[in-house]
Order: sequence, then C-alpha cells, then structure tokens
Amino acid sequence: MATILVVDDELGIRALLSEILTDEGHTIELAENAAQARAARERMRPDLVLLDIWMPDVDGVTLLKEWGGAGLLTMPVIMMSGHGTIDTAVEATKVGAIAFLEKPITLQKLLRAVEQALVKVAPRPAPPPLGAPLGYTRSDLGSLSYPTAAPSHGLVSSPMPMVAQMGLASEQSFELDRPLREARDAFEKSYFEFHLAKENGSMTRVAEKTGLERTHLYRKLKQLGVDLSRNKRGTGV
Repeated sequence: MATILVVDDELGIRALLSEILTDEGHTIELAENAAQARAARERMRPDLVLLDIWMPDVDGVTLLKEWGGAGLLTMPVIMMSGHGTIDTAVEATKVGAIAFLEKPITLQKLLRAVEQALVKVAPRPAPPPLGAPLGYTRSDLGSLSYPTAAPSHGLVSSPMPMVAQMGLASEQSFELDRPLREARDAFEKSYFEFHLAKENGSMTRVAEKTGLERTHLYRKLKQLGVDLSRNKRGTGV
C-alpha cells in the first residue's frame, strides 16, 4: 500500500490518523511542524501527504507553495483544517492541493479522500508482452470455478474461490458433528478471513461487503479470533 506523511501540530490528530490509516495497511510517518515535514518528505518520498493548514512555525499553505515552487510537489497533498474557510480551501487547491478536509474529520471522509488521491496517482500496469498468458483480475473472479474437496465423513466442503485458497491458511472444511454455536463460529471466521483476503485487508471494504458497521466488525473479528496481522496489505508502494 501507500506511504503517507501526516503533518499536524496536534498530537491527538496525528495519533488518530496514524491508527486509522495503519489499520488500512498504509505505512505512516508523522511530523508536527514544517521543519519535520521537509525532512520526512526528503527522507521517505511519501505517496501522499495529509497537511494541516494552521501550524505554529510555517502554515501548511506556505509549505505547499514552497514544495510547488521547488519542484518537490511530486505527491498528492490533502489539506486539513479546523478553522478553514472557503477562500483558504480555494487557495490551497490553486497551489497544488487535491482535496480539503475540515476538522473534525470523519472516518468515511478521510478514507474516501485518501483512496481517491491514491487512485489518481497510481501507475497503470504495463501491458503484458505479446503471447504472454493473461493473469486473472478481480473482475474475473466471478467466472472462476470453485474447487471443492472430496466429501468425507462428518465434513462438508467449503467452496472457496482461488483467491481465498491462495491468501488464507484456514481450514476449508467444517466439522458438522459439533455444537451449533461452534460450527457457526467456524464458518463465520472463514467467511471473514475470505473477505479480508479478497479485499487485501481493507477493513473499510470488508465492512461494506459484509454489511457491518466498522466498529462492530472489529469486535466481531476479535471475538472470532481472526488474525488481522496476516491480512494486512503490504507496506510501501
């Protein structure tokens, strides 16, 4: 996934954004002022910057102009402010910002803005060489046949797509000779592990796919003992 630089002089904001975006599989670097932001941008070359406007040393719009004037605005920048005005937002977009988030920032608006920013700058995959076999894409998954294990006594086969077989280490069969609650928990665990693997660990997309509110989803996964660490998306791009 992406490497994201969060620049904000408020410790609570930095911690909150870092926690949310880390859960989404991103690598997060934090800076509390313009000086730290300059150093971090030079050191890590982030894929995206979340930049607060009102900071004690140099404000975010000034830093944005500085990067733009020096040819360093090679990544998308989303501006943030709790006291912003329409004029401020317009000025920020004129000098290079691609979006403006008003504090307090809601989870949905944050993740939507980040996803849209990263989609805009994501490189298109190179076409395969002539004659090379084409790989499956996500849109092809619906047409894949679902291989099933041969039935055995007391077991029912779990028809899981190829992507789940590659991404999950969980059992693909369920023992029916057990209490209903245990059997249901085993099925639900595999169900959520399948969706986590399919969505590359994105809690937001899994919540949308399964119809659960994000907080409820977290509690459910912890209750079922789902290992979230192995479903995290790769760090860096």
